[in-house]
Order: sequence, then structure tokens, then C-alpha cells
Amino acid sequence: MPLPRFDRLPAERREHILGVARRHFAEHGSEGASYNKIIEAAGVSKTAAYHYFDGREDLLTAVLDGVLGRLLATLGPWEPARDADDFAARFTAGSAALAAHLAAHPEDLALADAAIGRAHGGPWLDWFGALVTDGRRLGLVRGDLDHELMVAATAAVIRAADGWALARMTAADPAGPPAPAHAPPPEAQLWSLLTGLWGGREPGRAH
Repeated sequence: MPLPRFDRLPAERREHILGVARRHFAEHGSEGASYNKIIEAAGVSKTAAYHYFDGREDLLTAVLDGVLGRLLATLGPWEPARDADDFAARFTAGSAALAAHLAAHPEDLALADAAIGRAHGGPWLDWFGALVTDGRRLGLVRGDLDHELMVAATAAVIRAADGWALARMTAADPAGPPAPAHAPPPEAQLWSLLTGLWGGREPGRAH
């Protein structure tokens, strides 16, 4: 995390530095971006940089924490659904909002997988824990498997979907392989994957 002196900088200055770093990490990869080039582009001397961060990894952590925070803010907290149809509608709306955010913020899209991978659980898995708990209450998520396993599997599907979206947006050939005829939208495909994983009843069907 940033050192205390960084937190005392004006908010606009902090965001400028993190914004420059985010662009470099998104363009060159979380492992490939140069710390020296980042601080030079941000207009920060080497001396000042080491008063703000312990080093490159510290700066990367701050950037990825910001990415993860925006993803979670876009999703919003998971609130218990009224019924199965409300659950499906809320999940689809959240997925669409997340997809729209990533489409509008390609740097967050490029760094989303790294941000989620570095989280090692925490608030990201907590969100999916609330989702799975609510789905089980409504009979949408099977209850015969370990809760933590189902949470991890659900989060992994979402992470894979983010990677799929990134690959589609950054492919050398934007057209890519032809989509199947009448392919459903990405949110519907994600929902189909998850309902297959969850193995519960589907919304709109009788118990």
C-alpha cells in the first residue's frame, strides 16, 4: 500500500499518479511495465517516488486495489432477492453493469484478472458468498456441495468471463471466429454457464 506521505498529497495529484501507472500497467502488463518510466511519465522524481511507495510492487498493488474497488462498486452489494426471478434479474443487471464498465474503461478490463487474482478472496469472494447464500435460500444453487467450493467456482466463472471479454476486445482480428447463429448476448451466456454450475431450479419454473 502507498506510504503515508502519498495519502497526504492532494486527491487530484494522487489520482494523476495512479492514472499514469494504471495506463502503463494496462499497456505493458502488470509484470512488464517499467517503474522508472511510470514515475517519469507522472512527473515524479525518483526521490519523491520512494517517499510515496516502497517500490514497483507497492505501486502495482495500489493500482490493482483501485481496479478491484471500482469493479465491486459497479456491482454494488448483493442484497437478498425477493424471489427466483428477482434474483435472476438482479444478477443479469449487475453483469450488464460490470460489462458496460469494463467496455468503457479498457484499462480496468486489462487489469481486472490481475486485480482479482491478487485479492486472494477478501471483498471479491465475499460478494460471491452473499450471492451463493441467497441462491441457496431460493433453491437456485445446489446445497450438497461445500459452500466455499461453490463460491470459488462461481467467482472463477466470472473471472473467466472477464478474460473472455478481454480477449474479444483486444483480438488482432476484431471479428474473430464467427459467433453461432442466434447466439445469446454475453450476459445470457454467462447466466447459462452459472445455472449449469449451480444445478438448482431455474427461475420461472415450478419447484
